[in-house]
Amino acid sequence: MRYDLVIFDNDGVLVDSEPISNRLLAAYLTELGHPTSYEESVRDYMGSAMHRIHELVLERTGLRLPEDFDDVFHARVFAAFEQELLAVAGASEVLEKLAADGVPFCVASSGSHERIRVGHRTTGLDRWFDEGRIFSSQDVGRGKPAPDLFLYAAERMGVAPERCVVVEDSPLGVQAAVAAGMDVYGFTAMTPSEKLLGATQLFPEMAELADLLV
Repeated sequence: MRYDLVIFDNDGVLVDSEPISNRLLAAYLTELGHPTSYEESVRDYMGSAMHRIHELVLERTGLRLPEDFDDVFHARVFAAFEQELLAVAGASEVLEKLAADGVPFCVASSGSHERIRVGHRTTGLDRWFDEGRIFSSQDVGRGKPAPDLFLYAAERMGVAPERCVVVEDSPLGVQAAVAAGMDVYGFTAMTPSEKLLGATQLFPEMAELADLLV
């Protein structure tokens, strides 16, 4: 099926940021007295907006994270991005083919606008995304698994939800896309396929995506 809009998640789909950010998140939570392993961070927080991290910690421990938690965490992440971040292998080629074929695309991420921009600038993907193609959970208030972000992106891009496909790598993102009434292609490079229940299609290599979208 040829879609009228391809909506990309960002972290783990376009930029290979999940290993970096989850390593730093686990370390920071542990530093604050909430022991967390890298594997637990991936399991519990991958694909989450920042507010969900606060909510889960409060729910589990009865304690609130510091008021400056987001600022400190992002400062650490951005510093690491500048040193370590790479684009997901094959992502640039997929975007280039979509552009050449005239298929509209955008990014809709749980991350902040600043995080998206830092990642794109560091990896060179910024040439594909002007401000009109970048949407963040900051824009809607409720992050994934709520469908709000994907519905907002589709509305702003002028495309009906049923004509959109979402490219996601997290269970929360797949849930959000399904709730939005959109097809969703699950990228299994970091997430086992059995955790992406509800995905329309699964694929392990980003280079395969262009052919799937024909």
